Amino acid sequence: MISSVKSKETIKAIGMMSGTSLDGLDIAAVEFTEHDKKWSYKLHEATTISYNSKWKNQLESAHKLSGIDLTALNAEYGTYLGEQAAVFIQESKFAADIIASHGHTVFHQPENGFTLQTGSGAHLAAITNCLTVCDFRTGDVAMGGQGAPLVPIGDRLLFSEFDYCLNLGGFANISYEENGTRLAFDNCPVNIVLNPLAENFGKPFDKNGELGRQGKVNPNLLKKLNALSYYQKQAPKSLGREWIESEFLPLLNDFNINEYDKMRTIYEHIAIQITKDLSGNGKMLVTGGGAFNSFLIERMQALTSTQIILPDADLINFKEAIVFAFMGVLRLKEQINCLASVTGARKDSCGGVIFLP
Repeated sequence: MISSVKSKETIKAIGMMSGTSLDGLDIAAVEFTEHDKKWSYKLHEATTISYNSKWKNQLESAHKLSGIDLTALNAEYGTYLGEQAAVFIQESKFAADIIASHGHTVFHQPENGFTLQTGSGAHLAAITNCLTVCDFRTGDVAMGGQGAPLVPIGDRLLFSEFDYCLNLGGFANISYEENGTRLAFDNCPVNIVLNPLAENFGKPFDKNGELGRQGKVNPNLLKKLNALSYYQKQAPKSLGREWIESEFLPLLNDFNINEYDKMRTIYEHIAIQITKDLSGNGKMLVTGGGAFNSFLIERMQALTSTQIILPDADLINFKEAIVFAFMGVLRLKEQINCLASVTGARKDSCGGVIFLP
């Protein structure tokens, strides 16, 4: 089965992505073609399935579960992924060769040698009757890498016309070429801190930065946020929920200022942390949910002469799902899909666990 799919010039893949901001499950149906050692892609259909309160709560609190409950969640969430993929395949009439699923991150502690994405690939494959690739990060962490970011392989092979590729999701992460080497890292938190603050106003997120616009920058808070030790580290480096809880939120909570000012200050912090890594030249592709936040884009563009490019809504919403589909294809073809220059691992690798239906 693997060899018959692997030998195709064009492979039909479904990518599934659940990000740290818990907006929902992104699913993309994509065709990938390799010709003369160059890759191209065509997005056929994509959708986002919003999590209901049950799933949002379960995934948000998964890191607090006991071993047996987390194992049960892994099977239950894998079943959910399989059911959603099966409906998507049926409705889109997309004859998928493979499914590539990122899963949902529960723990990410590469410094301690582990990372965990929940969502059983075995259950996903069994329900969809489709070859499934998942668990893309563990192999890189085992080789001393950060296991993140992973999307830069797609940036290099599918979006090479841009000087920078920036994703604004739960965290911001950027990737670019420097002297023939791909570099990438997590810049700072974005929606993982903005969304909970928006929820204090009864909103799921800060649409167009309307809440943040109403506040004023608190210079002391801004200075302390920018002084966090993570920002002084050299790449490769990555961020996770644990860092937010141990470093970012305690600092934020130390300041007894109104919520509008907190949000405005965080916007400025994000814009500073992202633009400080730009040369001021070239073009930067910006994707992820944060790309729709016009206030955040305005603040970034005000601080750099690098041209910010916002693509169509499909690419903004589904670039990560597209790239995870691509990583599944590369895994199947036994080609490198994880770059050591990005993660800090001992060597480039071909990550992902394959499950046969």
